[in-house]
Amino acid sequence: MIYPVTRMLVWAAALTSSLAQSPVSRKQFDVAAVKLTAVTDGHFMLRDPQGGNFTAEDVTLKMLIMRAYRVHSFQVAGGPDWIHTLRWDIRAKAEGEEGRMQSAQFEEMLRALLEDRFQLKVNHETREMPVYTLLVAKNGPKLNLSTGASRGVQMRPGTLTFTKSTTATLAAQLSLLTGRVVIDKTGLEGDYDFELRWAQEPGQGSPDAFGLSAVASDTPPPVDANGPSIFTALQEQLGLHMESQKGPVEMLVIDHLEKPSEN
Repeated sequence: MIYPVTRMLVWAAALTSSLAQSPVSRKQFDVAAVKLTAVTDGHFMLRDPQGGNFTAEDVTLKMLIMRAYRVHSFQVAGGPDWIHTLRWDIRAKAEGEEGRMQSAQFEEMLRALLEDRFQLKVNHETREMPVYTLLVAKNGPKLNLSTGASRGVQMRPGTLTFTKSTTATLAAQLSLLTGRVVIDKTGLEGDYDFELRWAQEPGQGSPDAFGLSAVASDTPPPVDANGPSIFTALQEQLGLHMESQKGPVEMLVIDHLEKPSEN
């Protein structure tokens, strides 16, 4: 099985904001079809709408909730087991839209779709939880300013490659790997090209981080046990480090939901 982190990087990069959303008009998709995936092979797809057309294939409800509310998996509390086991296909259309839809508008429309079709009701809580703070190490950063035009992130077990990326993007990826909110306090501005290599440990980049249930085939390939931990790699390769502390974490608590009737 191809590990899921290689297929969700664009979506994961959107998780750099908190639960607070920009105010937008309450617009909904004009038509939407929600169906259980007939045959699942683990190759899922979730993209922002183009020209008003939104398509999601082989996704879990938890994935959709995470995208709609810009939260990580560990920020979603409550709900039955099927939110990360059942897979869904969605086709939706918003009339009069051209080009790529703004993220804030798409998130508002996706929340409306989940409320309508899954009867989703949530509330927001702030809990004191362990977090990491991303800081510059004492000898300074080891990052090269980007000279390229394309922006992207590639993730493989034990390797993160960033092109024209910010330290905020790095913090978002580290949140996925560590299962904690990582707060960027480096004070570094600009876009950088860099790579991080470490000995991936069990649980890092696990399916749960992407709203999936784990199965035996999701076991990551073995890595070099002699390689550095992600904490050591950050300091030695990028001149950054993470400090553990307690801090307020915004949580999304599921109060109610139902399986939709297919149509």
